[in-house]
Amino acid sequence: MQARIAQELNIDRQLVKGGEATEIQRRIDFIKTTLRGSGCTALVLGISGGVDSLTAGRLCQLAVEQLRDEHYAARFIAMRLPYKTQADERDAQASLAFITPDQTDTLDIAASVDGLMASLTATEAGAAHVDFIKGNVKARTRMIAQYAVANLHNGLVVGTDHGAEALMGFFTKFGDGACDLAPLSGLTKTQVRLLAAALGAPDDLVHKHPTADLEELAPGKLDEHAYGCTYAEIDAYLMGEPVSERVRAIVEGAYAKTGHKRALPIAPR
Repeated sequence: MQARIAQELNIDRQLVKGGEATEIQRRIDFIKTTLRGSGCTALVLGISGGVDSLTAGRLCQLAVEQLRDEHYAARFIAMRLPYKTQADERDAQASLAFITPDQTDTLDIAASVDGLMASLTATEAGAAHVDFIKGNVKARTRMIAQYAVANLHNGLVVGTDHGAEALMGFFTKFGDGACDLAPLSGLTKTQVRLLAAALGAPDDLVHKHPTADLEELAPGKLDEHAYGCTYAEIDAYLMGEPVSERVRAIVEGAYAKTGHKRALPIAPR
């Protein structure tokens, strides 16, 4: 099962330290080809302050710069999508400074999220359940905003999904899991950090402890706490390395439970 899952997720087991430059250009070329083929002229991506959006954002900026050198009009629009005040706003701004996007748009999603939640009848749900629902609403609202900007500027929306998150189903369906292209697909978290470092990202952002930070009752909750295992253990599983039975059970259980997130909508045959 370990080998089958890695194959289904198209995990790149060949990328190791020393091959970053080739892999970076391969993924830049993927972005360029996708944008050209679509006939669109912009890339849109939300920048959160984490290593995933930082890496994808820098790849996008390099891609549009190369496209302009090739006489194809293209630009990268980075979006800041805070819910009121973001705790790690300094990291988000540092990411933008590193990426140097052509354009930065900021849109506070609080009014949209709070308006919807105020209209939601959730009297039978406990506080933790409502908080979880609100977290998903935040993620989906951010994607609505990105698609609105993409529509406005004839653009494509870029996602940050990679192999470790895909394996664990650690994304909101039709939220951060929705996009037109996913340039980090097939990479482990370790490999994402490897590319970020090779791109010259600040070390503190490369090795920042990841958090989706969607739940208000558990602010700053680390991804690894939600998983019950570490990214190193998840990456080891994806790379075909030995893992404990505890980790295997967690990983394979998560993969089975979240299969609907990675599938197309169910349709009659």
